[in-house]
Amino acid sequence: MNDSAPIIELIYAYRRSKTMFAAVSLGIFDRLHEGPGRPADFGFRADTAERLLDACVPLGLVEKEGDLYRNAAIADRYLARQSPDTMAGYILYSNSALFPMWSDLEGALREGTPRWEPTFGFPPGGIFEHFFRTEQQKRDFLLGMHGFGRITSDAVVSAFDLRRFHRFVDLGGGTGHLPMAVAARYPGMSTAVFDLPAAVEFAREFVDERVALIAGDFFRDPLPEADLYGVGRILHDWSEDKIRVLLDRIHEVLPPGGGLLIAEMLLDDDKRGPVDAHMQSLNMLVCTEGRERSLNEYRVLLEAAGFTDVQGHRTGTPLDAVLALNC
Repeated sequence: MNDSAPIIELIYAYRRSKTMFAAVSLGIFDRLHEGPGRPADFGFRADTAERLLDACVPLGLVEKEGDLYRNAAIADRYLARQSPDTMAGYILYSNSALFPMWSDLEGALREGTPRWEPTFGFPPGGIFEHFFRTEQQKRDFLLGMHGFGRITSDAVVSAFDLRRFHRFVDLGGGTGHLPMAVAARYPGMSTAVFDLPAAVEFAREFVDERVALIAGDFFRDPLPEADLYGVGRILHDWSEDKIRVLLDRIHEVLPPGGGLLIAEMLLDDDKRGPVDAHMQSLNMLVCTEGRERSLNEYRVLLEAAGFTDVQGHRTGTPLDAVLALNC
């Protein structure tokens, strides 16, 4: 038995992800979504296109028959931009922003600061100024969040019995995937997205009449009335000081018996795992002022804001669920 195999796997891991990133960026899966193709059909050198396509075959992303290539089912669903379940937006964001910043993980660890300025020369500022600095980058980022939402929101909404609540407002709700999941599971509950104007405008492509769209900044503007608020992939963006401000604002306007539904990766209380949550915590170091937390760490923050009965649930998807009540 080769006991070095786990080390070799880690050495090679970035090559696999970067191969997928490049194939998405070059439109490989978009073209193959329209039908089988040959290496000369992709708009760049046929010899290098063939090498990339062949590399995607053992990755399980492309199937090959003779000199014809076609998308594997998983790539057709999650990597082609034409698919409603596409994760291409987050992959493009990972390729253009996260991958370069992760190259300076050592700097982030030494200095404890995000890598936007050292990597791209941007002055310090709000993280969403970076995410939304061009229309295409804004779209890629929001589509990426939408892709993750499509595979996590149903599980988050199903983690607890929410029938007691009447109005759900998702703070920073992006494309509205979480309110849409709430509306599908609880047809009698009214739902809304409260997010920055650019995100709300983009959300119009993805929600129907069941989800109201309200523009605003949850740190500055009055929060819309609700007895259940949601924050999905929000709290991990911020320092504990800013989280306390947001939780205090939410708790202040919640009626008795109201709740807060949180969708985040949960670290084990003993910090021994899960590995994906630890990788995401390093990712937050690289690109934000935040980090991932355990259920106990969230419980401390929530109880300090006045919440009680804090429950956590592992969903089996990339995001777990926490429900805190204002009893």
